[in-house]
Amino acid sequence: MTVPAIATLLLTTTTAHANAATQTNAATQTNAAHPRAALTQVSADPYTDSQAQHRTEVEPDTFSFGTTIVSAFQVGRVSGGGSSNIGFATSSDGGATWTRGFLPGITGNAGGPYGQASDASVAYDARHNVWLISSLGIRSSSVDVLTSRSTDGGRTWSNPVTTATGSLDKNWIVCDNTASSPYYGNCYTEYDVTSSFDALRMKTSSDGGATWGPARATGGSATGLGGQPVVRPNGTVVVPYLSTNDQIRAFRSTDGGANWSSTVLVSRVSHHAAAGDLREEALPTAEVDGAGTVYVAWSDCRFRSGCASNDIVVAMSTSETTWSAPIRVPIDATTSAVDHFVPGLGVDPSSAGTSARLALTYYYYPTANCTASTCQLDVGYVSSVNGGASWSTATQLAGPMSLAWLPNTSQGRMFGDYISTSVRAGGNAYPVVPIGHAPSGSTYDLGMYAPAGGLAVTGGTVRR
Repeated sequence: MTVPAIATLLLTTTTAHANAATQTNAATQTNAAHPRAALTQVSADPYTDSQAQHRTEVEPDTFSFGTTIVSAFQVGRVSGGGSSNIGFATSSDGGATWTRGFLPGITGNAGGPYGQASDASVAYDARHNVWLISSLGIRSSSVDVLTSRSTDGGRTWSNPVTTATGSLDKNWIVCDNTASSPYYGNCYTEYDVTSSFDALRMKTSSDGGATWGPARATGGSATGLGGQPVVRPNGTVVVPYLSTNDQIRAFRSTDGGANWSSTVLVSRVSHHAAAGDLREEALPTAEVDGAGTVYVAWSDCRFRSGCASNDIVVAMSTSETTWSAPIRVPIDATTSAVDHFVPGLGVDPSSAGTSARLALTYYYYPTANCTASTCQLDVGYVSSVNGGASWSTATQLAGPMSLAWLPNTSQGRMFGDYISTSVRAGGNAYPVVPIGHAPSGSTYDLGMYAPAGGLAVTGGTVRR
């Protein structure tokens, strides 16, 4: 079905959260002066299986190419891990309207063999004109990496291809879409092997995700999780990830995935754990601009006295092997009480260098020092048109939300270990984010929303 663009929702503060006004600070008061974006609900959990907490949708990824934007996410979160299925939402008209559905052949809810599904990631292969969604299929004997394919612009999807089997986690997929690249049309999937201390692995496909080559380790057999591969215009693949000793590190391939280098340090991580038993950590979000500069962002408290709350920080690399010191995205003052986390970074692929257009969506608490019953969860957005040298004033997209509106997991309340923002070439930014409302009894109301028509990528004078 298609969700009309006029079916928008302007999220406002609810009566249940009138006390949130007492927790505002200068940053959120500034945001209040800017109208919130009209948000369209692009998906809702339709399932009723008893294993999951319904109606919930969490952990979205997005990818845009041309006028098409595709998002994928977990639907019906299961407390112990995974979800009832993977959902998708696709717009072929720049975010004006959306088609939504659920992937076939993964869980029993859609004719598949797996009990649960998790960790959706989206890519597009321009050479083979195929959209790809990577996900995890979970059953008692294995957690497998799967690849679902669409050859009609993301409107319908095949049963999945089994990409890798074992005890696997945190998969991510990307394709080389630069026609002049020597590896144009290669797609790359990253994942870690939980039964081998989160050993990192890469696989390569050269036929639009239909088949996948052998699993390859990094030089030095690195371990970690949350890797997000990006492809530079010259065909080099760079993979930033979070190491098991709290560092952002990266490795690369210069030969189309035949070999992967040893890792290099991007930065050590200083991270403030979010209050209220919220599930989050300093996983990186990575993008690349049109000239090949790689950007990686994560939540970090190094600029805050006593590590009392997180900023979003960004490191950059033009050399593939050396990285700039992390810069702070100046969403608010370092003296504020705001805690920022789970960023989703987007970069316009047609922009570059000092004119690179960056868009950043993130979640935050207006007051970091809160409890499970008092924490107020909001969604924010900022952008830059000069490669991160300065940023627009922050805009609040949604909230406040109570943590009780989020499904519970074995690691705390959850809206997602990651989110995503995609920027159309020369156009708007498109985050797809989970937004919750008060439950009705034991039934939640947490679905996927997108700003109607996207968000403008603008400049500003707020300097880091």
